[in-house]
Amino acid sequence: MSHAPGDGPGAPGPSDATTDTVEEGRRLIRLSGDRGQSLATRLAHQFYRLTWRTPLHKMRLKGRYPLKLLAVPSDPLPGDPAAGKAIRAGHFLFRGLKAPLRGIDFAEPGVTAPFAHYIHGFHWLRDLAAVAPREEAAPIAERLTRQWLEANGHAVGEPAWTSDVAAWRILFWTAYAPLILSSRDIVYRSAVLNHIARAARHLDRTAHRGRPGVPQLVAWCGVVAASLLIPGGEPRRVFGEDGLRKSLELAFYGDGGAVSRSPHAQIEAISALTMLARTYDSRRIDPPAFIGEMLALAVPALTGLAHADGGLASWQGGGATREQWVRAVVDASGVRARPLKQARDWGYQRLAAGKAVLLVDAAPPPIARLTDAGCASTLAFELSDGPHRIVVNCGGAALAGALIPQELAQGLRTTAAHSTLVLADRNSTAILRDGTLGKGVIEVEIERQETPQGSRLEVCHDGYAKRLGFHHRRLLILSDTGRELRGEDLLLPVGRRKRDGEVPFTIRFHLGRGVAPTITADGLGALLRLPEGPLWQFRASTGSLGIEDSLWVDGNGRPHPTSQLALSGATGAGGTSIGWLLKHMG
Repeated sequence: MSHAPGDGPGAPGPSDATTDTVEEGRRLIRLSGDRGQSLATRLAHQFYRLTWRTPLHKMRLKGRYPLKLLAVPSDPLPGDPAAGKAIRAGHFLFRGLKAPLRGIDFAEPGVTAPFAHYIHGFHWLRDLAAVAPREEAAPIAERLTRQWLEANGHAVGEPAWTSDVAAWRILFWTAYAPLILSSRDIVYRSAVLNHIARAARHLDRTAHRGRPGVPQLVAWCGVVAASLLIPGGEPRRVFGEDGLRKSLELAFYGDGGAVSRSPHAQIEAISALTMLARTYDSRRIDPPAFIGEMLALAVPALTGLAHADGGLASWQGGGATREQWVRAVVDASGVRARPLKQARDWGYQRLAAGKAVLLVDAAPPPIARLTDAGCASTLAFELSDGPHRIVVNCGGAALAGALIPQELAQGLRTTAAHSTLVLADRNSTAILRDGTLGKGVIEVEIERQETPQGSRLEVCHDGYAKRLGFHHRRLLILSDTGRELRGEDLLLPVGRRKRDGEVPFTIRFHLGRGVAPTITADGLGALLRLPEGPLWQFRASTGSLGIEDSLWVDGNGRPHPTSQLALSGATGAGGTSIGWLLKHMG
């Protein structure tokens, strides 16, 4: 995304990311014209991956065998005890899916792609270490590592050797070397060390060809980590740090948000950079300044998407990540800064007053080649009151697993799965049959003002303009006490297109877990009872208000049944305006 000419100042620099200010005025965010990779580019990448299996690529992976690691970095992040206990019980556990360890085929484990990344990237070492002392965890880790090497150590192919997966494997193998290198078997120890060296040589040639964004950033982290921990790595370090610096420029916007606009990707990037920083620490070497500068931007952008309870909102396929994990990531980064209120490039606006936090998606969806779970969520919002989430989005489109089948995951990407207006039952940005994003929102206009009486945000998108002839404009005003949110949704006619008849619309307000709605007698309002919390009231100026079933996905990919308010109506050729109010009743 980029600012339109004449927008004024660009994205904030490192010193601005830690301030709690809002730049007022009208802005325009425009989606890049790059909607996806060309067929030629995809074919070239596919051909290159096929070359991994050739004798030439295998020769390129040959080299000196390292006899030891120069240091063992610490992992600053905690593991998942439930996943660790599952490994001790005899199976991998990932988003509700299980894969038995007995007889597992590490070449083709037969699991979903994210689950395969978890296995091949050895993320599970962190979980195992969280529930077992070294003397108990090491035999399990060594046995599984032996089996993995037998299946994938020499056969170079996807997904085990995908650049970001190979990089994660280097980061986790070196951080948990005491678990996988405690054996007295010299042949096995040599195989482990040799694989780290071969994976590093593989990344030397493939890191720059990885998927743009965070995956490419992670690949370069693997290159740099290998240069610091394998003897003789100084030339690789110079090469790797240059590649990492360039990948950071491509993986993040200037305000510190990941280009995929995904909070999950943001956490992954911060985690990788934090683990790399600990690798420098293990060698008593100062990391390049650009790593700290990037973390200083990325962390406030992440916490800018947190509700008052510290947990993340549900945007671009992510679930409602719990507060404990967000805090762990932030603490590990070492960055102390206030949440970013205004991330125009990344596309999120944060309004806070009293105990209330209002989060708004104020940008087009990410370009297609940067995400597998991009959502048509422009102008959607979430609202919380202290620990209580009142209005949410369904979330979880990127968390397909045992409880979220792929068909449901696709449905969670739609505009209807978000708290915003849906016109003619269509997505504001098309979601194509192959899962990529199609035509829709290109421009979003934003105007924000801060006054002693509260915060005012006006946003408008063009997603329905060419197909249906209307702009959707949304006005949101959060009072200075945080006890009242006034909204107005407008459908404004554009162009000279002749419109026959009326066009139906529905404004959806997905309610937080445990919020119990009751429609009032006049049919234009609802009482919202929060679990062990305050009472809120919803009122609409017009339309037909109903209660429908919904669901909300937590950070572990578990869906929970909830309700939604559906405010329906129709607009004529001249457009329409629908006002509504959410008010704290005590």
